[in-house]
Amino acid sequence: MVILNLTIFSLLTVTLCFWLNSVVRAKLEKKILAYQKAKREEERLTAESLALERESSRLKRGLDETVELYEITREISKFLEQDKVFAVFNEKIKKYLKLQDCRFLKAPEDLLDFSDWTIFPLQIGKKSLGSLAVKGLKEKDVEKFQILAQQFLLGLKRAVLYQHVQEMATLDSLTHVFTRRYWFQRCNEELERSRKFNYNLTCLMIDVDRFKNFNDTYGHLVGDVILVAVARVVKENIREIDLLGKYGGEEFCVILSETDVQDAQFGAERIRQALQDTSVQAYDEILKVTISIGIAGFPNDSQDLTGLVDKADQALYRAKETGRNRVCVFQLTANS
Repeated sequence: MVILNLTIFSLLTVTLCFWLNSVVRAKLEKKILAYQKAKREEERLTAESLALERESSRLKRGLDETVELYEITREISKFLEQDKVFAVFNEKIKKYLKLQDCRFLKAPEDLLDFSDWTIFPLQIGKKSLGSLAVKGLKEKDVEKFQILAQQFLLGLKRAVLYQHVQEMATLDSLTHVFTRRYWFQRCNEELERSRKFNYNLTCLMIDVDRFKNFNDTYGHLVGDVILVAVARVVKENIREIDLLGKYGGEEFCVILSETDVQDAQFGAERIRQALQDTSVQAYDEILKVTISIGIAGFPNDSQDLTGLVDKADQALYRAKETGRNRVCVFQLTANS
């Protein structure tokens, strides 16, 4: 009986041990699984944190680049001259990119001297506005420079459009000389300079002889060709500092800076003779065209531009009345 009891007790003990071991192992496995789950969660959160840091860094770089882009765009938008736009652009990009040099090349032939540089063409549609030549640009900065170059291109386009608008406002669309309004503006400035420094200044009033006959005989298109030819001949026979404007239908006005009436006569005769020696081809017609010129000088003939033009016009009228194709100088008369 005692042995039986011991056997039963042993079996119970062994069973209890197995049960306890099973319980402990189950709890341990749960803890291991929980730990593993916590570890995986920690790794996931760490990975997400690193990803967020990378994204934050990327966004910060993007923000910095956007700020740089804004700063450059804002600065170059302040100017409307092509060279000034490039000067500001060149100054600003060197704060953000390490470059040895950057040049703005306007003409295609300029590229020949920069064959070992990185070239970025500047083009809007099919129209080329030149190129940017860059030296020392790192490969990692190429894309960034391209973005900045596009901002320069926008500033350049704005400058080109402004210049075009200015030309439309200041140049006669047919002859490409100054419009009457702009000519008066520039001439008044020149007159004030002459007054300040006690310079002589002379006005030439030029009129195409028998222009109405040309229009009536050959038509207005031929008349336009004649006006273009006259403007070209006059421009070829005056200096760059002189001011040529289209005054009326077939009239042109020239202000000769720092020139007295005597020297202006020689200049006017040169213009008259040059046109007389020119054959104007207007479509199927080859025409001989002459001009008459009236001259008046500052300060002797008039102290203001309106009066000076009026005196030159009176001299022109006398040139017309006395036979055309000649130069006449204003002369004070009892009726003047």
